[in-house]
Amino acid sequence: MIELRQEPEKLTVFLSGELDHHHAKEIREAIDFAVREQFPPVVVLDFRHVTFMDSSGIGLIMGRSRLMEEYGGTLEIHNPSQQIRKVLRISGADRLAVIRNHVDSAAPAGKEPEHEYAE
Repeated sequence: MIELRQEPEKLTVFLSGELDHHHAKEIREAIDFAVREQFPPVVVLDFRHVTFMDSSGIGLIMGRSRLMEEYGGTLEIHNPSQQIRKVLRISGADRLAVIRNHVDSAAPAGKEPEHEYAE
């Protein structure tokens, strides 16, 4: 599942569960649609609740990095687990986005997400 939250200067994408080939296409389409509609200068992928990521997740990051370059924006990855940070480093995806650990970017309690997509 993902949740998108639009703020004045950024789009935050809260990811959860497994980021694999079963879910990557739907997530990619949701992010791309929001970016093309809103043109945010920063897109944040919050990995706080991601339990697994395979090469489809790396592809998702690579594609969103290219998309943000097209619009002159930046991509940030927040709160990846130690295992996911290792995958990002080994794959070179850590050079495509700013990686920030321990960022409190959680959605406000009780606030309905702007868009929600089920797995």
